[in-house]
Amino acid sequence: MFRQTKAVLQKLRYLSFNGQQQTWRLKSTQAKERACQYQPGQKIHGFTVREVVVVPDLFLTAVKLTHDRTGAQYLHAARDDSNNLFSVQFRTTPMDSTGVPHILEHTVLCGSAKFPCRDPFFKMLTRSLSTFMNAFTASDYTMYPFSTQNGKDFQNLLSVYLDAVFFPCLREQDFWQEGWRLENETPTDLTSPLVFKGVVFNEMKGVFSDNESVYAQHLQNKLFPDHTYSVVSGGEPLAIPDLTWEQLKQFHATHYHPSNARFFTYGDLPLEQHLQQIEEDALSKFERINPNTAVPSQPHWSSPREDRVSCCPDAMAPDPSRQDTLCVSYLLGDITDTFEGFTLSLLSSLMISGPNSPFYKALIEPKIGTDFSSVVGYDGSTKEASFSIGLQGMAEEDAERVKQIISQTIDDIIEEGFEEERIEALLHKIEIQMKHQSTNFGLSLASYIASSWNHDGNPVELLQIGNSVEQFRQTLKENPRFLQDKVKHYFKENTHRLTLSMSPDEAYLEKQAKAEEEKLQKKIQALSDGDRKEIYDKGLELLAAQSKTQDASCLPALKVSDIEPTIPITAVQISTAGGVPVQYCEQPTNGLVYFRAMCSLNTLPEDLRLYVPLFCSVIAKMGCGALDYRQQSQEMDLRTGGVSVSTHVTTDSSQLDMYEQGVLLSSSCLERNLPHMFHLWSDIFNSPHFNDEERLRVLVMMSAQELANGISYSGHMYAMTRACRHLTPAGDLQETFGGMEQVKFMKRIAEMSDLSQVIRILPRIKKHLLNPDNMRCAVNTTPQKMSDAAAQLESFMKDVADNRKTRKPVRTTIIERPLDPLDDSGLSRKLISEVNFQPCQMKTFFQMPFPVNFVSESIRTVPFAHEDHASLCILARMMSAKFLHGEIREKGGAYGGGARMGGGLFTFYSYRDPNAVQTLSAFRKGVDWAKSGQFTQQDIDEAKLSVFSAVDSPVAPSSKGMGRFLSGVTDEMLQHHRERLFAVTHESLLQVAERYLGAGQRTRGVAILGPENETIKKDPSWIVK
Repeated sequence: MFRQTKAVLQKLRYLSFNGQQQTWRLKSTQAKERACQYQPGQKIHGFTVREVVVVPDLFLTAVKLTHDRTGAQYLHAARDDSNNLFSVQFRTTPMDSTGVPHILEHTVLCGSAKFPCRDPFFKMLTRSLSTFMNAFTASDYTMYPFSTQNGKDFQNLLSVYLDAVFFPCLREQDFWQEGWRLENETPTDLTSPLVFKGVVFNEMKGVFSDNESVYAQHLQNKLFPDHTYSVVSGGEPLAIPDLTWEQLKQFHATHYHPSNARFFTYGDLPLEQHLQQIEEDALSKFERINPNTAVPSQPHWSSPREDRVSCCPDAMAPDPSRQDTLCVSYLLGDITDTFEGFTLSLLSSLMISGPNSPFYKALIEPKIGTDFSSVVGYDGSTKEASFSIGLQGMAEEDAERVKQIISQTIDDIIEEGFEEERIEALLHKIEIQMKHQSTNFGLSLASYIASSWNHDGNPVELLQIGNSVEQFRQTLKENPRFLQDKVKHYFKENTHRLTLSMSPDEAYLEKQAKAEEEKLQKKIQALSDGDRKEIYDKGLELLAAQSKTQDASCLPALKVSDIEPTIPITAVQISTAGGVPVQYCEQPTNGLVYFRAMCSLNTLPEDLRLYVPLFCSVIAKMGCGALDYRQQSQEMDLRTGGVSVSTHVTTDSSQLDMYEQGVLLSSSCLERNLPHMFHLWSDIFNSPHFNDEERLRVLVMMSAQELANGISYSGHMYAMTRACRHLTPAGDLQETFGGMEQVKFMKRIAEMSDLSQVIRILPRIKKHLLNPDNMRCAVNTTPQKMSDAAAQLESFMKDVADNRKTRKPVRTTIIERPLDPLDDSGLSRKLISEVNFQPCQMKTFFQMPFPVNFVSESIRTVPFAHEDHASLCILARMMSAKFLHGEIREKGGAYGGGARMGGGLFTFYSYRDPNAVQTLSAFRKGVDWAKSGQFTQQDIDEAKLSVFSAVDSPVAPSSKGMGRFLSGVTDEMLQHHRERLFAVTHESLLQVAERYLGAGQRTRGVAILGPENETIKKDPSWIVK
């Protein structure tokens, strides 16, 4: 996967839908204490300990080591967290845009000396209980992380990862499949035209179909024109075909060496084991070299530069005549200076974050553009950091005005500085981030230290965030103008700055296609008849290799018997506050309180439904009570860990035509701020401000822009949502709230010249939603704080009691489900039952300005509690791993594809796919494959492991009990489903494939987002949007 600057887009090497969540087993603090026993100078398995540092802020002990023979660097973070992580990263500094580090990242994962089978990486996904497995290519490093909660699994994955990066096969065939190749369009037909194919080739075409990525890439290349940052590390699609297999192998030999490596491990497993395995499996086989991969500093310009680039017009843009982007980017200092980096990233937040920041006031509020430019703020992902500020969605003629505003705002900041309260709010945010326990904390740490460590910064310093905060407070006390001086130095007096503008070009896609065609013809003209025959033969060889059943027996694997038979029970108490049902869940939350409330939509008139997502995005951002929106934002930053409102739709666990609809309110705070947090909510309930049309317009434009930008990245989600639309009532509502229908609706709203009609609608929605009569709450916090939280919740309910009105539901059939199935106290969730719902077949095609497709087909099956649900889950995983991956990714060249089961629907999808209609026939072939029963017991067991690694993925203390609260699925129901998963057999898989997936058995929906398609246009069974 290619990771762009600012980790803006964490694109995955494969697509995963299981939210990674983490179980916190807070045992005694063994891991941290064990690690404290190491001494600097101590030798362990070929390594020498360099420093041992306790980091109380993050509840961990850091141990830094170096490998004696090769100089490899190692950092271990010992923490009482069972979700252990390993990562190895190499400094990869390409000097051209052929994408060599990215193609190498894909190819090393295609087989190695000990594990010579094809694609051990994807095969391990189904042979392990990993909570995360991936690989990233950044602009100057390549990283290979995995995490798991099982010690045996950790050793298995470590042996596969070490062998992959240090001793890969790098076969020519893998290079063709993953990188690029010339091949007949139909490999079996010698007369079909030659075309470019390859996974990375298509992935990068997909990446650059996104204007934000195009802009970010140009900005970095032009701000750092003198070394590795001037090229596209992921690969420029037209330069990829210049890469040879020899060059790939050469790049591996020089960059993937222990002397150029940094190892990181995290969690509660013992360090010695890791060191011994890494030494024996890999490092002992190398001698030290001088890798010579250091990145020199970018020579400073003596005067500022300007440049412009073009992009593809965006059909979804809120205003088609305003699609320009302009941004000014400044080169800052070296990121290995930890305190300077901390200061600059804090300064960046003060300058651009939230409605109180000077740049928000100066650039966003005058509505010159729709939002800040896609690259904005501090970026510490290159050796020297940068800061960017600008706008997207603006008119070309406003360019001079924007430049003028930027330089004026910098002068104003130097003059006026920042309010103390805003600085406090930011430091408060850091305090909360340190206390909040996420499920993939190890992965967050690995990513956080990667860039600075890559350039020989000290990773331990980066972990000591508390020290930076202290030093910052001290420095500010000694020099109150400290931040203003930085602004003057880095922005006012800095001649190394680039102003880059981007405008749409109607002929952009055409020019790209033409350039690709010219490149292709140039390659083809150089071919002799013998070469053509060889290409054809190689194409057939690759197809044969891709079609052959793989022997993966060389790979280590866990067994189904390694899976825990039962799940741990999460205790919750159900009670009431002011007549509203509340679920209390005691958890080790580190002094934070997490509050959620589910408000039903059952009484909302149907014509207002489309407006609900807009209501959610503005209700907490327009001011409330005595606070205007700026003061409200400040108060939220000072007193909470964030306040959010989102739509929530769930299909009932036992009936497909029953569902719950509502909005979910959530917020968190430090214990000391409980009264303040509830006071904010009271004001939002009692007196939200809706009448500021200027403020509303800003929020609408930002929201419409964000939706439009998201399509090229989440196209598969939009295709799946649309495919499900006519199959269940919940599916229909999900399309209304989060599908293409919502994107188009927000575009319409953004185009309105007068928003007064919207302003009249918002209070109408509010009185139906923020109504204690149809609401339930949940609180997660420590046992010590629970009674205090309950008392605060009581008084909040008293404060908002005036909003309580009993209104009639819009739909007649309301079914009540008890909140606690074992207790009939009368507290319930109110679901809507649409007894007369008729599912219908529908095929929809959205023509989009992308060079790739997103394809989905969905089939109505059975709800969660049905006895066949477990078999369908296993079948979806097995079909993805054993059939669809080979058809859609390996043969078809798409970036990803597969099947998943959820919401009573069995859904196929593909991601960034060069094919459209052909992929639908691959889905059909997948069903035929399942019905033919050509799978083994081993295939079934691997699918079970894969499903269980998702089912058992860690859950954070803040999210415990949430499944039950939101969808009524209790631990008992989960345990029952678990037993059914264990019990799935060859026979039951054949039965469900036949019963639900066979042609004509069930209602299905199809949707495709992609470029113009003649076949579809001529087919009357498609609706073309």
